[in-house]
Amino acid sequence: MSIEGLDWSVATAAMPGEIESGDRHVVCPLSDGVLVAVIDGLGHGAEAAAAARVAAGVLQEHAGEPVTALVERCHDSLRTSRGVALSLATISSHARVMTWAGVGNVEGLLRRAQPGRPDEKLLLRNGVVGSHLPPLQASEVALQCDDLLVFATDGVAHDVARTLPVRGTLQAIADGALARGNKGIDDALVLLVRYRGGDS
Repeated sequence: MSIEGLDWSVATAAMPGEIESGDRHVVCPLSDGVLVAVIDGLGHGAEAAAAARVAAGVLQEHAGEPVTALVERCHDSLRTSRGVALSLATISSHARVMTWAGVGNVEGLLRRAQPGRPDEKLLLRNGVVGSHLPPLQASEVALQCDDLLVFATDGVAHDVARTLPVRGTLQAIADGALARGNKGIDDALVLLVRYRGGDS
């Protein structure tokens, strides 16, 4: 799927025995780019899914706000729920920059397309959105064409993101990551976003 200088794909699976996954993703177009997020409702099952739905709704309604403000909005809306882990990023296509933040254990990794450039890992803050919100600080990362953003919930093995191919068909990469990395003991989700570059 494509949106404003970006391609994206997602692969997800509920924990075996559960009808509904507590892992959700959000992809919202902005005036210059996109907001992307992955939400992991604590635990699994209906209550985890309900918390994730609330967070997704907040993000979609307020997508144009800064990422830290979005986390705080989610926190306020989830106080009566079991809470979520949340990682999110706004990508400005023409400015060629990504601003991201994360609370909990949704892994974020920017795989660099240019050989020799080190990957960038999202600094995750300990806490639970809706229960205990740590001090928030977003960080900015410059983007180059074909860089690949990977968000993965803790139902996916940690080494999967670091070994994904940067190039290739995104859906095939996402499906392969889930097939290899799904632990089978929790909900699992992998979201990939490839930056195709803004105007010169």
